[in-house]
Amino acid sequence: MAKDFGELALVLGDAHVPGRAPQIPAKLQRMLVPNKMQHVLSTGNMGSKEGYDELRSLAPMAHFVAGDEDEDEALPEETVTTIGNVRVGVIHGHDLQPWGDAEALSAKRRRLDVDVLISGHTHRAEVREDDGYCYLNPGSITGAYSPASTDVVPSFILLAVQGSKVVIYVYELRGDTVDVSKSEFTAPSRS
Repeated sequence: MAKDFGELALVLGDAHVPGRAPQIPAKLQRMLVPNKMQHVLSTGNMGSKEGYDELRSLAPMAHFVAGDEDEDEALPEETVTTIGNVRVGVIHGHDLQPWGDAEALSAKRRRLDVDVLISGHTHRAEVREDDGYCYLNPGSITGAYSPASTDVVPSFILLAVQGSKVVIYVYELRGDTVDVSKSEFTAPSRS
């Protein structure tokens, strides 16, 4: 299956289990199947060491950053990896002012020299392309409360990367239904 889609990467964060949410909703949890993906990328604030251990069991490569409420000092503030031919940066985003600001994200993307910048903290799923680069926010996989948003929809993102092409699937739990939206992005050539 993975050969048809290229490299698969699960992108999630801001679970805040058990502090702000009891668990990942069952309809989303069932989709987190071990060994279907090659990468897990977390924007932080999963809530516990057990939460991170569970993520590590899903894929051979785990790329995590520290959220503003994470206590694991071993987690970096930012990380950069390559998936296919795409350079991907992951940050939490609590240090950006205002949170989720397009200009602040663009400056961070340039500094990290990445094609795709993934950030969290706002608890709102977002896919945005700007000036030939892609900005993703997986939202909160549990729908945990956020001071930045009163209506938080549980969500995560799945990336299918083939060379420089990225197919982005956003999964959102609305009521009892999982809505999936799809978009595509092609990373600029790095010659």
